[in-house]
Amino acid sequence: MPSAINAAVAQQTAAGSVPSATISTTTEGAGGGTGGIYSAIISRNQPIIKVKEKTYEELHKKCLEKNILYEDPDFPPNESSLFYSQKIPIKFEWKRPREICENPRFIIGGANRTDICQGELGDCWFLAAIACLTLNKKLLCRVIPHDQSFIQNYAGIFHFQFWRYGDWVDVIIDDCLPTYNNQLVFTKSSQRNEFWSALLEKAYAKLHGSYEALKGGNTTEAMEDFTGGVTEFYEIKDAPKDIYKIMKHAIDRGSLMASSIDDNLGFSYGSAPRSDIGELIARMVKNLENAQMTHSTVDYQGTDERPAWTIMPMQYETRMSCGLVKGHAYSVTAVEETTFKGEKIRLVRLRNPWGQVEWNGPWSDKSEEWNFIDKEEKIRLQHKIVEDGEFWISFGDFMRHFTKLEICNLTPDTLEADKLQTWTVSVNEGRWVRGCSAGGCRNYPDTFWTNPQYRLKLLEEDDDPEDEQVICSFLVALMQKNRRKERKLGANLYTIGFAIYEVPALDFMHGTKHHLQKDFFLYNASKARSKTYINMREISERFRLPPSEYVIIPSTYEPHQEGEFILRVFSEKRSLSEINTEKEHMFCITNKLVHKYSFSPIIFVSDRANSNKELTADEDAGKDGEKTHVDEKKRPSAKARERSEEEQQFRNIFRQIAGDDMEINAEELRNVLNNVVKKHKDLKTEGFELESCRSMIALMDTDGSGKINFDEFRHLWDKIKSWQKIFKHYDTDHSGTINSYEMRNAVKDAGFRLNNQLYDIITMRYADKNMNIDFDSFICCFVRLDAMFRAFHAFDKDGDGIIKLNVLEVNCFM
Repeated sequence: MPSAINAAVAQQTAAGSVPSATISTTTEGAGGGTGGIYSAIISRNQPIIKVKEKTYEELHKKCLEKNILYEDPDFPPNESSLFYSQKIPIKFEWKRPREICENPRFIIGGANRTDICQGELGDCWFLAAIACLTLNKKLLCRVIPHDQSFIQNYAGIFHFQFWRYGDWVDVIIDDCLPTYNNQLVFTKSSQRNEFWSALLEKAYAKLHGSYEALKGGNTTEAMEDFTGGVTEFYEIKDAPKDIYKIMKHAIDRGSLMASSIDDNLGFSYGSAPRSDIGELIARMVKNLENAQMTHSTVDYQGTDERPAWTIMPMQYETRMSCGLVKGHAYSVTAVEETTFKGEKIRLVRLRNPWGQVEWNGPWSDKSEEWNFIDKEEKIRLQHKIVEDGEFWISFGDFMRHFTKLEICNLTPDTLEADKLQTWTVSVNEGRWVRGCSAGGCRNYPDTFWTNPQYRLKLLEEDDDPEDEQVICSFLVALMQKNRRKERKLGANLYTIGFAIYEVPALDFMHGTKHHLQKDFFLYNASKARSKTYINMREISERFRLPPSEYVIIPSTYEPHQEGEFILRVFSEKRSLSEINTEKEHMFCITNKLVHKYSFSPIIFVSDRANSNKELTADEDAGKDGEKTHVDEKKRPSAKARERSEEEQQFRNIFRQIAGDDMEINAEELRNVLNNVVKKHKDLKTEGFELESCRSMIALMDTDGSGKINFDEFRHLWDKIKSWQKIFKHYDTDHSGTINSYEMRNAVKDAGFRLNNQLYDIITMRYADKNMNIDFDSFICCFVRLDAMFRAFHAFDKDGDGIIKLNVLEVNCFM
C-alpha cells in the first residue's frame, strides 16, 4: 500500500512445425509526442516513430520470407525474463501456443473483461486495468493492434503499444510463454485456446524488464500506460460527498476505474488466487526448506543458485466472509441506478481479475434482491449467475468495504459536472540530480530551492457565468519515471509531491526565467500544494487560482534522491508553462495543441550584456598571436606590483622554476601555485592537481606552445584570487569545501550563466561522494568554464549568442 506524508508536515518549516531462427530487434520506439488533447491519444493514426532498428512490419515480413518463427533476443525464453532477484524452485518450460493447445487463436469473439484470469504472478493491479481497457474499444485497438493472428501470416511475432512518459512505444515480442505441465503459469484466458491477454502481459513484462517487475502495483499505473490519461486517487473514507456522481461521470466518459481494500499490512495489490500450480510450488518450497534443515551442509551463501521463497506469491489473499479480498484490486466496470421495491438504489459492478471469488452479499449473483427486478432490467444490467469474477454490489456496501478508488481520465473534465470542457496540456520533462537539483521538500530549506522550477502563467479565467470569482482551473500531475524497470537495481518508488508559489507582480523575478533563490522560499508561503507526499508513480491534484504567474516546485520528500520525472499541467483556458532556466526549453500551450520542445544538445548561451568584462589573454599577445616579453621598466603598473611582497615572491618562484625563457608548463605551474597557496593559511587545501593545471595552461596559452609566461601567469592568479573569494564566501564552516548545492550561486557570482543541464554535469563531474566540492575542483571547474566562454565568444562572430561548430572546432572546448 502506498504510504503518504501529509503535505502540512512537509511544509512545517514555513507558511506450427516451422524452423526457428533469431532476428535481432530493438523493441522501443518513441511516439509522436503526447497526442495533444487526449482524444488524439486514442487515434490509431498517430505514428510510432524513432524505432531504432526493425519495425514490427519489417520483422514480420522477414520471418515470412524466410519461413521461420520469430525469437526475441531482447526478452529470451529463460529465467532472466522471469525473475531478477533469485532462482525459482521449479523449472518452467517456454512453449508457443501451438504447442500448448490445438487451434490457438489471438482473440475469440472480441477481447472482453471475462477473458482475463490471473495466474501465479501478483499483478492483479495490471489485470484489473486490462479489464477496464476492454470496456473502451478505441483504446483497446490502440494498445492491442487487431491485425494479428495465429492463422493468417503467422510468424510467431506479435506487438503491443503503450504510452510511456509522453510517447507511444511499440513493444515487439515472440509468442513463447512460460508453462508448467502444459499450463500457462501467468495470465490466461477463460478459453484455453485464446492468448491475447497472456501475450499482452508478456509485452508489459518486457517493457519493465521481467515478469517479476510486475509483482505489486497500483492499477492507475497500468491505466495510464494504456491511455496516456491523468489519474486521480481517492481515499474512500475521505471522498467528496458527490463521489457517486464522480464515478458515474467517469464511466460515462470512458475513464478507466478500479478499487481496492487495504489489507492493513502495506500490501500493494499483489495477491494471487489459489491454483494447482501455486499449491505445487508451495509444497516444493516447503520440501526444500525441510531439506535445508535436514542437510545443514547445503550453503547457498555467496552463490547465485539460491531458491526464491518470495518470488511467487506464497502469502495468498485474505478473503473476507463476504467474499471480498483484502490487498486486492478490482475493476469497476459499471455504475448504475435501478428501482428496487419502488425506490431508487445505486449499484456498482466490479470484477475480480482472478475470474472467480465474488461478493456474496446483497445484489450478488444469486441474491434475493434480483427476484424483484424485471427481466428487461436484468438484461440492461447484464445480470448473470456465473462464477466469472464479476458481480454487482450496492453503492452503500461498496463505500463500507472498499478503501481506495483510482480513476484514470482521458481528459480532466471527466469528473466535472455536466458539460465537456476543452483542456490544454503541457508536458515538462525533468530530473532530480543528487547534489545539484534533488533538494527534497520544504522541510529542507537549505536545498529546497535547488529543485527544478517551472513557471506557470495563468492568462485567462474560466468561462463559468455562475462563478463570481476570477479563477483559473488547472490540474497538475507529477510522475516519476522508470522506477519499476529499475527494481532489479534496488530502486523503489520515491515519496513525491509538489508546491505552487505565486511570483508577485512587484517581485523583480516576475516575468523572468531566472531560478528563484533560497530567500524567496523562506519569506513566501505556497499558494497551493499536493495534499500529501506519497510513494506512488504519479500524484495529481486539481487547483483553482486567480490569473497570475506561478512557479511549480516538484520534489521528493527527502533530499539527495536522484531520478527522472515528467510534470504535466492541464488547464481549461490559455496558459503558459515553462522551466526556470537561462534560455533552455519552453512549453507553450495554445488551444487544442501541445508544443513539446525537448532537450537539445548542450549549448552555451551567451548573455553579452551580463558577460564578464575581464581582460582576455589575447590582450597580452603581440602581432600574429606571438607572445611578447614586455620590458617591465616601460610599464608603471608592473613597478607598482613589484612593490608588493606577493609580487616579488611570485617573480622569484616563477624565475626559479621557469628558467631563462621565463615560461612554464603544466607541471611547473603546479609547483608555482602550490608554493604560493601554502602561504595562505586561511585556505584549507592540499594544492592543485596536475589536471587542473593543464586546464589553466589551456586557458591562458595563446600560441599553442603548452606554456605560459609571467604576465599570463599573473593574470591567471588574479582570476584565481577572485574565484577564491567566492569559494571562501560559501565555505562557511572553513572546511576547505563547499556544498554542491551552492555551486549554482557560486557560478552565478563569477558571472557565468548556465542552463540546468550544465549545473547537473558540474555536480556529477566535480562533487565527491558527500556532495562537496574542494578548492582544487572548484578552481578547475571555473577555469574550464572561463575557457569555454572565451572560445564561445571567439566563434560568436555575429554576436547573437548562438554558435554552430564542426567536429574540429569542438576541440576548442575540450
